[in-house]
Amino acid sequence: MLSAPLLISAALVSLTVSLVQTLTGVQEQTLTAVPRLVAVFAVAMMVMPWSMHRLVSYTSRLWTDLHRYMG
Repeated sequence: MLSAPLLISAALVSLTVSLVQTLTGVQEQTLTAVPRLVAVFAVAMMVMPWSMHRLVSYTSRLWTDLHRYMG
């Protein structure tokens, strides 16, 4: 759940860049890596508050209900 926004953005950027490369005939490897890295970084910064909230909530629930898992 936490990695879905990053993976989806990377996949969409890769698909878009591949389509542009196919249409233009430019087959430069750095052209595929740099936009993907920039997009993943931007999405990571945008979803950081949400993902941190999810992680803190999960950890809090885990420590609160730890006695269930210990037997």
